[in-house]
Amino acid sequence: MNIILVSSNLVKVKTLNFTRRHLVLLLGALFLVIVSTVLGLNYLSLRYVDKINSPFLRSFVMSLQEEEYKKNQQYLRDNLSAMAIKMGQMQAQLLRLDSVGEQLTELSGIKSREFVFNQMPGQGGALSTLPLQNISFGEFENKIQNLSRTIDDRMGKLETLDSLLRQDRLKKKMLPSIMPVKVKWYSSGFGSRIDPFTGKRAFHKGIDLVAEIGAPIIAAAGGVVVYSDLHPEYGNMIEIDHGNNLISRYAHASKRLVKLGQVVMQGEKIAEVGSTGRSTGPHLHFEVRHKGLPRNPSRFLKKPS
Repeated sequence: MNIILVSSNLVKVKTLNFTRRHLVLLLGALFLVIVSTVLGLNYLSLRYVDKINSPFLRSFVMSLQEEEYKKNQQYLRDNLSAMAIKMGQMQAQLLRLDSVGEQLTELSGIKSREFVFNQMPGQGGALSTLPLQNISFGEFENKIQNLSRTIDDRMGKLETLDSLLRQDRLKKKMLPSIMPVKVKWYSSGFGSRIDPFTGKRAFHKGIDLVAEIGAPIIAAAGGVVVYSDLHPEYGNMIEIDHGNNLISRYAHASKRLVKLGQVVMQGEKIAEVGSTGRSTGPHLHFEVRHKGLPRNPSRFLKKPS
């Protein structure tokens, strides 16, 4: 761009050549002047607002400050509302953690007084000699977010542990591990023995537990009754399926108290001791079978102390 200067004081006509670079520099300088002026006026208005005599200017500056104050207040309210919601979620998460913690304490057998989940743990110590610093709003918000993520992580791990412990406990309850009658010794063990009727060596598929007629017989483990009837050799007999191809058998009972297909729990009374079938006297013949083959019940049972 060319600018021609004409003046009576000039002997010759002068021409100024403006390139695109000169124009950009000129506009940049103009922009900096405008920004500096606005910032300067804003600084002076904020610093000397109490000394402004013009009512109009004072009103204008005050309106700008009020608008900025309202924006800041709205920002704080929005953030506090969001944090209040997050705090409510964290409180619910902590209640769940307390519940899972109590369940794990019960499952593990730890005394409940050693882990009190509904009380704050004791804390203390000497006052730090380092300068105390106030936490900023941003830092506080970050800590809340990090704490929430940590709680979610711990909750997932504790719930998984709780599930595993419950499965393990359930498996133990499905094993014939408790004595079916309250006795401390066997009258006849598992394996080879002299048959009381033939006097010849024979294989005894279970154990015999001597008890009085009418003594309660309980399920050694939980399961489903798959047999409850009179057997020609075992007399009144009950079989309970515990899953995983594991069955317990209760024979020579005087009375059967459960029916075919009934679900029984470990320790539940299912019959009474008798001497029915091929028996020389009141006792319980107890067997444990895995995949149809007899197993030594002593490997499963826990004798009462």
